[in-house]
Amino acid sequence: MLVSYKWLQEYIDVADLTPKEIAEKLTKGGIEVDIIHSLKKGMSGVVVGHVVECTQHPNADKLRVCKVDVGAEEHLQIVCGAANVGADQKVAVATVGAVLPGNFKIKKAKLRGELSQGMICSLQELGIEGKLIPKEFAEGIYNFPADVEPGQDALEVLNLTDEVLELDLTPNRSDCLSMLGVAYEMAALLGREVKHPTIAESSSSEKASDYVSVQVEASEANPYYGAKIIKNVKIGPSPLWLQNRLTAAGIRPISNVVDVTNYVLIEYGQPLHAFDYDRFGSKEVVVRHARDGEEIVTLDDETRKLSADHLVITNGTEATAVAGVMGGATSEVQNDTTTILLESAYFNSQTVRRASRDLGLRSESSMRYEKGVDPKRVREAAERAAQLIAELAGGEVASGIVEVDTLNIVEREVTISTEQVNRLLGTSLTTEDIAKIFDRLQFSYVQNGEAFDVTAPTRRNDISITEDLVEEVARLFGYDHIPTTLPIGLTTTGGLTDYQAGRRKVRQSLEAAGLYQAITYSLTTPKKATGLSNENEHLTPVKLSMPMSEDRSTLRTSLIPHLLDVISYNLNRKVNNVAIYEVGSIFLSEEKEVTKQPTEKEMVAGAFTGITHSHLWQGEKKVVDFFVAKGVVEALTSELGLSHLIAFEQTKKPGLHPGRTASIVLDGSEVGFIGQIHPTLQKELDLNETYVFQMDLEQLLNYKQDDVAYEPIPRYPSISRDIALVVDEAVHAGKVQQVIVTAGGQLLKNVQLFDLYQGEHMESGKKSLAFSLTYFDPERTLTDDEVSQVHQKVLDQLKTEIGAELRA
Repeated sequence: MLVSYKWLQEYIDVADLTPKEIAEKLTKGGIEVDIIHSLKKGMSGVVVGHVVECTQHPNADKLRVCKVDVGAEEHLQIVCGAANVGADQKVAVATVGAVLPGNFKIKKAKLRGELSQGMICSLQELGIEGKLIPKEFAEGIYNFPADVEPGQDALEVLNLTDEVLELDLTPNRSDCLSMLGVAYEMAALLGREVKHPTIAESSSSEKASDYVSVQVEASEANPYYGAKIIKNVKIGPSPLWLQNRLTAAGIRPISNVVDVTNYVLIEYGQPLHAFDYDRFGSKEVVVRHARDGEEIVTLDDETRKLSADHLVITNGTEATAVAGVMGGATSEVQNDTTTILLESAYFNSQTVRRASRDLGLRSESSMRYEKGVDPKRVREAAERAAQLIAELAGGEVASGIVEVDTLNIVEREVTISTEQVNRLLGTSLTTEDIAKIFDRLQFSYVQNGEAFDVTAPTRRNDISITEDLVEEVARLFGYDHIPTTLPIGLTTTGGLTDYQAGRRKVRQSLEAAGLYQAITYSLTTPKKATGLSNENEHLTPVKLSMPMSEDRSTLRTSLIPHLLDVISYNLNRKVNNVAIYEVGSIFLSEEKEVTKQPTEKEMVAGAFTGITHSHLWQGEKKVVDFFVAKGVVEALTSELGLSHLIAFEQTKKPGLHPGRTASIVLDGSEVGFIGQIHPTLQKELDLNETYVFQMDLEQLLNYKQDDVAYEPIPRYPSISRDIALVVDEAVHAGKVQQVIVTAGGQLLKNVQLFDLYQGEHMESGKKSLAFSLTYFDPERTLTDDEVSQVHQKVLDQLKTEIGAELRA
């Protein structure tokens, strides 16, 4: 909503306040002012000039040499290139030394050999947007009305000395979508009176009912419809003051009749529509729902196809307007119009919103109907507009208004007490203080002790419950004046749940390992929804019923595909070393047809490619491989206290390298996987060697584990024994380590694999695994015999279970 500072003074005395001060008061009162537009834009030295003489430039076909009277002793000679310049016109002249928008300074010059002592300006050159300029002056200079005197300040005449406040209104404050509504708001903030326009009733002997009748067939969508008749109008330009006010409000002037309807729209917040009575097609107005497939050509000359959800104004036969949205071209007011059928109605907001959305039309009228108009202003706005049309277009208003009125106007009553206000706001307001605020708001009320039975006016359709009144008291009292207080009563210290704390540990561990967090969409394509190479194709894809696009149509069942998209995005931008992770949800459903909400599971996943670390000084580089990814997972599970329960078992999974993939097993249950992307898939996605992991975060964090037990630093020495074992190539090192730990018992405290050998001097089909075993007892010093007995037991068990032999 654009509010002209000068126009606002028509309704409330704010001459003692600057636009900046008004903006500050409105903003502090809850009506935010986004910006104050200065229409002057730094201009100066622009006056009204009278073109006394206009002749062809002797050296240029498209230039004119004008003698212009600007109220000075001598006429100015100005060379002008506008095609519509001519003698006896009143124009805007930027004299020598004048400044135009953009700090453009006017200097004396010669154009094709002729002296030019200024510049004849178009409205665009004076900083007015092209969309707001009357069409007849859109391509040339602007001509003032004849009653404007040469030498007058052109900026003052064009209202370019005004300042306009742009309000950023919340949806509940539709009352401020009018000048009167803003005036009421300022009156409440300042404690002043609102001045209403004076409306004189028509004394014509002719009645509107002699010209038109009204029938409403859809009263639930149109509970009030009023029609007035104005005869003998003469269509022409609006007076300059009216054009200036519409321009300041962001509306292009069109003609005196149409401009009046727009003027009253901004003044009262009530949309109106003017029909050419003779082109309307009948003496009967019928309001009904459109028929499916019915068409209408609207004022923008577009053919619109309607449906039964839309409300139309008809002449009994064909639609002449889409109710509350836009009029029809067939009954448009034109230059030869002499009789006006003026519509003022109350349309259901949902009906207007649906039509506006379906037809792709959003206008100043539809916006106000959608948010709700004041039912008490509907008829008054029609009377005001009819009076202005009669004054500005020389018309005669037929007495009375033809109306169908089934509108049930109910003023909401809300009860509130002083105790409620102070309890909710933390203030110490007295009953008298609150009563004064309601008086300033012009809310009527009945007071019973400290209780108020408040009746909200119909212009304030946002007032319906006690809290709404508390808000009104708060903003009128002043948010800055509400004391800052601490909560009263018992309080508890905030904290994280065990799950939340665990999730935070996961993020910290992965980020400490050098991974960056990625956040990707939960919605994806049907192909990517099934994971890597359709690993989850046995699940039923959960599709949206109304997706925004095919790329965001299906809920994901894996985090990996989108992480690969992130890596691809970085590789395409020459970022070759990428390590990322994501904590997010996947959505699983095994129903053949999804009829209920899918199961949502929170997962943690990571992806790596390129170099994991580089020490150039030492000449070292470490390229990401399986064991780098495995180390990150091990560090993560160690941080969660689960490392002793985690095992990695070689496996095969769709989309992953068959020899570099492992299941992640927690205490016997698979919780995820880790591996390299299959070379074929890497090539398809144009990726370098890439490793990924994904784990069920809920299983990890919800696993019931024993409390952490701490042990003192050993006081007695440990004994280490190294063994090199020859085993079959198919035997996994993890399996060997598991046998060693089981056989070693309580004295074996640590087992570490430190060497793998295959090749020369090794029997075909065999490999050598070297382990370091550490024995100690925290209570005493172990003897060699005790250690040898346990160590031999380990060797025996290895031979029995795995067939391992000590390497010679």
